[in-house]
Amino acid sequence: MNARRAAGAVLGTGVLLCLLAALAVTSLSVRVDGTSMTPTLQEGDRVLVAPSSAGEARRFDVVLLRATGRDALLVKRVIGLPGDRVAIASTPERPFEVLLQEQGRGPVHRVVAPQWTAQAHRTGACCAPDGTRSARPELRTVPEGAFFYLGDNPDLSDDSRAYGWGRLGRVEGRVGLRAFPVSASPGLGNRPVLERWQGLGQGSVKGAGP
Repeated sequence: MNARRAAGAVLGTGVLLCLLAALAVTSLSVRVDGTSMTPTLQEGDRVLVAPSSAGEARRFDVVLLRATGRDALLVKRVIGLPGDRVAIASTPERPFEVLLQEQGRGPVHRVVAPQWTAQAHRTGACCAPDGTRSARPELRTVPEGAFFYLGDNPDLSDDSRAYGWGRLGRVEGRVGLRAFPVSASPGLGNRPVLERWQGLGQGSVKGAGP
């Protein structure tokens, strides 16, 4: 085989492998529709689910789930786990203050996510007994087998505030990485952290006192 034929064979093999990789990404990945997770995930991104992660929810992971009473597949971020107490307190100055008390004990923490600060402008409170929006902020305990979830673009996200507690049995998997576009980082980033809550004054959130 001369050099030209060898180069052609190598090129042909490379093209075939690229086509197979593209086909695998398309068939195995899930396309993100909507803007509820921007800037972490953009509309049109394709994500891959971590193997054997169905039915799992770990704090601050991004998961694919089906909301109670809905067949549509959602991509959202896990905030509260079974036994945690969660609330959302809002004022015009601080419209989206997500509060978390791990396992219902100890101090109340604020969930800090820069993407929320940049995008959350609508006020609203949480939670009612089923995990949905409420008239005033109140810490609610996440039931066994459930979790509390939000979108990274709070003003444009239908999440637990609309659908109530997520069910672990309806989690289809944890988002492992972004497969497309190839120009974007495969990692998701934007992972929230916990910070000791200094208050709007703890008396302003029912159930947050000692």
